[in-house]
Amino acid sequence: MIDPVTGEIIDQQEIAEQLLAQAREQGVSLVGPDGLLAGLTKTVLETALEAEMTEHLGYEKHGSGSGENARNGTRSKTVLTEVGPVQIEVPRDRDGSFTPAIVRKRQRRLDGIDEIVLSLTARGLTTGEVAAHFADVYGASVAKDTISKITDKVIEEMTEWSNRPLDRFYPVVFIDALVVKVRDGQVRNKPFYIAIGVSVNGERDILGIWAGADGGGEGAKFWLGVLTEIKNRGAEDVGIVVCDGLKGLPESITTCWTEATVQTCVIHLIRNTFRYASRAHWEELARDLRPVYTASTVDAAWARFEEFEQKWDRYPAIGKLWRNAWTEFIPFLDWDLEIRKVICTTNAIESLNARYRRAVRARGHFPNDAAALKCLYLVTRSLDPTGKGRARWITRWKPALNAFAIAFEGRIN
Repeated sequence: MIDPVTGEIIDQQEIAEQLLAQAREQGVSLVGPDGLLAGLTKTVLETALEAEMTEHLGYEKHGSGSGENARNGTRSKTVLTEVGPVQIEVPRDRDGSFTPAIVRKRQRRLDGIDEIVLSLTARGLTTGEVAAHFADVYGASVAKDTISKITDKVIEEMTEWSNRPLDRFYPVVFIDALVVKVRDGQVRNKPFYIAIGVSVNGERDILGIWAGADGGGEGAKFWLGVLTEIKNRGAEDVGIVVCDGLKGLPESITTCWTEATVQTCVIHLIRNTFRYASRAHWEELARDLRPVYTASTVDAAWARFEEFEQKWDRYPAIGKLWRNAWTEFIPFLDWDLEIRKVICTTNAIESLNARYRRAVRARGHFPNDAAALKCLYLVTRSLDPTGKGRARWITRWKPALNAFAIAFEGRIN
């Protein structure tokens, strides 16, 4: 920072140390209503408001202006900030034409507070829990209705995000359904459909979130509507669609994108494998399954699977599960190693699903679909500060891009 008067460089660290030392001498705490940060916030806001008034009137404080309008004292106002409630003195003018921008008329909280509310809600906190958080941490009273109004501001943003144009081609699209408890007369489990695309630039693009139909679980027919909407928004072609083993889902995918390869999600297969086995055997099962899905050829994978099935014949349901999914699983083995890494990138998928599930579990259940969608969108929004639901998928993307360019020659460009 440079002093605008003297032109000398200001050492911010030295200023901070001087302020802390002075606060300790005077017995002033760092935080709290009368703390150092609250005092600094008050000074900064009031200085900015005075600067706005000077610009509005055209002359400095204690100076004389040429117009009829002039300063007319101040009025007290309490605003909620990131450091708690701060009482400031807002300057007034005689004809009431002054409209400050830093703290607007009738504004009772700074914009940073809205972001705190949205962040807490994205982590699954209810309006009551958010209000309690502000009371405990900042000593501020924030009504539940106020918190609801803050979160409702993202509904228009969510609608725009849900209808935004998509890329023409996605090398890989992951589709999955999340079960959410929604109160509809009584609390029911309801599927919410989530589609994630991997863009040509190697970005994870959350394509959208859809509330499922009432009175049923995940359905291939509903997925057909979702995939059709994705196509209508600009995604004309998809290379690989990774999904679970839902009956009828491959047909829905190929109806929408005739050239797409349907790939059973290896992560879903492994997770479902554990459902049929004792927890004590999970580690050994995972170790014995690895040679199956890392095999170099289909024949090698089948040989390893037969060995696995023979060893674990105490769990016949696991063998049946893999046999039923084998047709949709084996395309995975035909891909280049770099493509396999993208399809089987567990961290990116599982971390996203974990964030969604954590927020949903924290709420218990939602009063309606709109509330559930808003919560899931806030989680999506918190993952990407730009609000587009995008983030880097893998760090070394170029080798994968080269493999995709060869596999989907003429389609990826």
